[in-house]
Amino acid sequence: MYSYKDVGQRCEEWITYLQAGVGIVADSDPNAEHHECELKAAGLAFPLTWMSIAMARLIRSDIRHISDAANNADSFRVLRGRVSVLKIAPDARFMPYLELAGFGSVALIRSSDLRFDLLSVLVERWHPETHTFHFPCGECTVSLEDVAVQLGPIDGSPVTGVSSFTDPAAVCYQLLGKSPEDGDKYFSGIKCTWLKAKICGLSATATEGELMCAARAYIMHMIEAVLMPDANGDSVHLSYMPLLADFSTARSYSWGSAVLATLYRELCRATESQVKDIGGCLILLQSWVLYRMPFLARVSHQPYLYPLPLRWTTRPGIGKSSDVPIYRLRIEQHAQEWFIWMPYRRPEITNVVPSSALVDSHIWCTNTPIVNFNVVEWYHGDWVLRQFGCIQPIPDPPNQLGDDHSLTKRGKVQLDWGIKHQKYVALWND
Repeated sequence: MYSYKDVGQRCEEWITYLQAGVGIVADSDPNAEHHECELKAAGLAFPLTWMSIAMARLIRSDIRHISDAANNADSFRVLRGRVSVLKIAPDARFMPYLELAGFGSVALIRSSDLRFDLLSVLVERWHPETHTFHFPCGECTVSLEDVAVQLGPIDGSPVTGVSSFTDPAAVCYQLLGKSPEDGDKYFSGIKCTWLKAKICGLSATATEGELMCAARAYIMHMIEAVLMPDANGDSVHLSYMPLLADFSTARSYSWGSAVLATLYRELCRATESQVKDIGGCLILLQSWVLYRMPFLARVSHQPYLYPLPLRWTTRPGIGKSSDVPIYRLRIEQHAQEWFIWMPYRRPEITNVVPSSALVDSHIWCTNTPIVNFNVVEWYHGDWVLRQFGCIQPIPDPPNQLGDDHSLTKRGKVQLDWGIKHQKYVALWND
């Protein structure tokens, strides 16, 4: 049982009352029975103790979590975001290169139907310390399983490398066939509009080298437009380009874990009440919540396709959007009973998901850092074992990254993030 009192000056105190009992028989020893009650109560108190530590950030007066707004039905924030998918199908001539690099499935996503009211409600329930959502049914998250099943395989080396180049134009000429003519000798990003023009300008008599350059341009566009969009910009960082030099080698990187790390970072950032926009793979986030809480979609008869987000990005999509208060109410009323912990076990889904998406299932419930150049986030698979069909015991306290959680590429000239984050890279590889 809980009771609450306001002790003034923005201080709040919650008092927890625990009850424990034992069976009394004729030869019971009162002292022993009392000690057993204490042990049982201590077992209940233990998770509350570390939970209060883990949740300390949410109740500190100096950090404003957007969940404060959820307590006021008349106050809410709708985040903005940007997804600019290519609405044209990839040229069949360079599609084999996309497949070879591991981006063939994602290339099929060519439309988006995002509901930012719904995504804003999810952010209100995001816990930055554990990277989990808090719903009436319990804690859950976008996991490595979700990335693998919905977008493609997630095993491989961390996505990392050097963040800047002494001659970026030479890198572009080598791997894209030309360089953006923006007059900046030391540019660090390529605009999506330039990449789109490069892709659409492919001639009918293109050589194999030109097809490979177009394929790299298409992948770079997907990275910025679908997989890891920046909330504020429309340029993809040049640091990804060397990873695409050889398509077979590109496939050996764990792009899926990089996508998840970026999404976690953006969800954490968006919990701050002053933030107005959100980046990351929002198509994945929305698809995740609709497969687990289909009562949030107005349309339920859409066919199952692969990649799985296609079910919600093709017309009529998820139907008419609701506003923030309505989505809040639906989750509060129905998540306890109708949340689907293991949606991918259903035959209609297993029939369309390729077996290659399931080969890395041994890492889905691990506890590991996930990396995308400067971005490092901790993946707590052991906090959401119900999503993998397991009984959820009391997990270990969440790992914290300290200052490494806020690193950016800005000003990091010639820094090799693989070396900077070598301890996290080693943990992932183990």
